[in-house]
Amino acid sequence: MGCGTSKVLPEPPTDVQLDLVKKVEPYIGHQNDVYKHFIKEDAVKAGSPSPPRHTYPYSSGHPPNYAEQPEPRKNKVAKYRAKFDPRVTAKYDIKALIGRGSFSRVVRVEHKATKQPFAIKMIETKYREGREVCESELCVLRRVRHTNIIQLIEVFETQERVYMVMELATGGELFDRIIAKGSFTERDATRVLQMVLDGVKYLHTLGITHRDLKPENLLYYHPGTDSKIMITDFGLASARKKGDDCLMKTTCGTPEYIAPEILVRKPYTNSVDMWALGVISYILLSGTMPFEDDNRTRLYRQILKGKYSYSGEECPQIGPHSEYVQLLPCVLVAVSSGARIDASL
Repeated sequence: MGCGTSKVLPEPPTDVQLDLVKKVEPYIGHQNDVYKHFIKEDAVKAGSPSPPRHTYPYSSGHPPNYAEQPEPRKNKVAKYRAKFDPRVTAKYDIKALIGRGSFSRVVRVEHKATKQPFAIKMIETKYREGREVCESELCVLRRVRHTNIIQLIEVFETQERVYMVMELATGGELFDRIIAKGSFTERDATRVLQMVLDGVKYLHTLGITHRDLKPENLLYYHPGTDSKIMITDFGLASARKKGDDCLMKTTCGTPEYIAPEILVRKPYTNSVDMWALGVISYILLSGTMPFEDDNRTRLYRQILKGKYSYSGEECPQIGPHSEYVQLLPCVLVAVSSGARIDASL
């Protein structure tokens, strides 16, 4: 789905090559385009080159393809087991490498005493970016306990690594089910969105804004059709204590899901999560993106103008009398005026 695999990271390291929005194809439009001054050459910076879109959500990476690698799977597991702190291996059996990212590895483990499966995310904190993402995730996960949010079990810390023991979700990403289905029925979409909204409402009550909601970061707990949805990946989240100023200024997110107020660099609230949920709603029902362009400048221009359509051909699940005909534009544009949307459908 477009360039959604690359995040716009806050304050990227100075020693990596930056993907700047510059020297792009010129936009051909009206000379009195009121949005032209919002799109600047250095408007949004992206961090270090992102890995391919992942199929396991904890790691912002992708599981290795063992068929293409000469190294036997057992040797690979042994290799990663050797990297783990003895305190971890004394309590958990390392079973398989299931995901990897630029600064992290995720393994499936089994608790030695209870035989219960978990996932352990090992983050290399000796790198600045890995350390910042780790701190952001831990700040959130240590505070939350909700059925629709991935649960942190315990943490092991060393000088160069952090091991986060978390619930093991085996049902895959919402992204993958959208790809498999093409689009969801209104009933199925409503069920998914209700669970996500319950989790987001809980986060907002705690002063936590996710800032990177997208189908890749929404997990199914198990492969069944009745599985619950769980929100994951809090690497870009903002956590504020009660009473703190609720306005944020950091430019971050995934391009196709970024709210207009972030793009124009205005102080914003947790309503940016609701904008992302509007985009997700559209994707669930249509199987397509409301805003999509390989050229970042044109993509951001579409978002700023709210330029999207949801005709019957593009969104087959939205009938002429559907409640979603009213819901989608409301969800997508309400946050532009700072409106709050109740976490219910």
